[in-house]
Amino acid sequence: MGSPFLTLGAVLCTMAMISNWMSQTLPSLVGLNITGLSSGKALTQISPREGWQVYSSAQDSDGRCICTVVAPEQNLCSRDAKSKQLRQLLEKVQNMSQSIEVLNLRTERDYQYVQKMETQMKVVRVKFRQIEDDRKTLLTRHFQDLKEKMDELLPLIPVLEQYKTDAQLITQFKEEIRNLTGILTTIQQEIGAFDYEELHQRVLGLETRLRDCMKKLTCGKLMKITGPVTVKASGPRFGAWMTDPIASEKNNRVWYMDGFTSRTVREYKSMADFVTGAESRTYNLPYKWAGTSHLVYNGSLFFNKFQSNIVIKYSFATGRILNQRSLDNAGFNNVYPYTWGGHSDIDLMADEFGVWAVYATNQNAGNIVISQLRQDTLEVVKSWSTGYPKRSAGESFMICGTLYVTNSHLTGAKVFYSYSTKTSTYEYTDIPFHNQYFHISMLDYNSRDRALYAWNNGHQVLFNVTLFHIIKTDNDA
Repeated sequence: MGSPFLTLGAVLCTMAMISNWMSQTLPSLVGLNITGLSSGKALTQISPREGWQVYSSAQDSDGRCICTVVAPEQNLCSRDAKSKQLRQLLEKVQNMSQSIEVLNLRTERDYQYVQKMETQMKVVRVKFRQIEDDRKTLLTRHFQDLKEKMDELLPLIPVLEQYKTDAQLITQFKEEIRNLTGILTTIQQEIGAFDYEELHQRVLGLETRLRDCMKKLTCGKLMKITGPVTVKASGPRFGAWMTDPIASEKNNRVWYMDGFTSRTVREYKSMADFVTGAESRTYNLPYKWAGTSHLVYNGSLFFNKFQSNIVIKYSFATGRILNQRSLDNAGFNNVYPYTWGGHSDIDLMADEFGVWAVYATNQNAGNIVISQLRQDTLEVVKSWSTGYPKRSAGESFMICGTLYVTNSHLTGAKVFYSYSTKTSTYEYTDIPFHNQYFHISMLDYNSRDRALYAWNNGHQVLFNVTLFHIIKTDNDA
């Protein structure tokens, strides 16, 4: 009943309160199951790669090359998927710390109460000594005082009985803390191996892979045409406008040639200047052009000389003709034009494989002939004879060595026929597109922009194309 015993009792009381609170609260805070942990069941650990994964895709529904990173929600992914778990645990530990602080204040208060009880017990001990010293002088008042003091001490009895059970709970609590520490260590190790920096490095690597993907996506089969986007409304019903498909990304010059015969070519430094009409330079060609199917390629203009089957290569840099050559047997001067006329007998175009000429000959019964040209000498490398009548075609364009032909230049037109120079085979297609302004007199593919440039009844418009790609990975090579 001495002072040391009471001090020990206060400490045990405090430990009992802490252990009781922790044994009831900690498992629910951190998601631990006391029974499961104490029974020796194995903890299920999450694989580091289950937090996020990386995928890549060839293209979206509009034909654009895309890359996809599948990761946790943005507001949860400050470092990695595992960091969410660690952050939650740390928040819970902080809550535990605050609760322990509150509990400590309560313990201080209870300790003061125990100290008061110790003083009272000393008084009781003195009275017992008085009784032992003088039993004969014991008065009724002494017994009454003793009874009151004992009544005040009665609440301590169940607390002392609880100490034995509390000691076991404290031992179990220590074991759970060890398990919790192990879990936190495992998560920290996983985050250390696959943290935000690792994700960032992988995304940077994906950018390189995306560029490689773009190289592999240079060619494909036409599946869909969407749009158009009206860039500008300018000029007469017939005309042509274009950019250089193999120019650098910084070179965005636009060339404008209105009408189906003239000598004046207008140049704009950028698409924005073209829209606003800020003309930068004008070229006067040595000969008139025929039709609207001109081509700017590698800094030079390719056009059909008016009233002839001669193709001319003109340098914008020097203002001189670099080369000219006739296409043998090619019809000209509205002999084999497109359905809209306009001296559109010879169509010059380019794709991923170079420069092409599309025309018709008497020898091929007025059907379309495709010729690949050397872009420097204009010599014919190879020709393919198709069975599609040139005069029944609204327009045509090349994508990846395949010629696509529309069946009209008016409303309701669609890509109706295609011919592959790779396999020398043709097929009939059904790819509609929106002829917004009812009359198309120029339709050419630009391989850099992956778009169709069109002259639509005095409007300069762009169509997006969707190509079907079969991608070969490095493992397939």
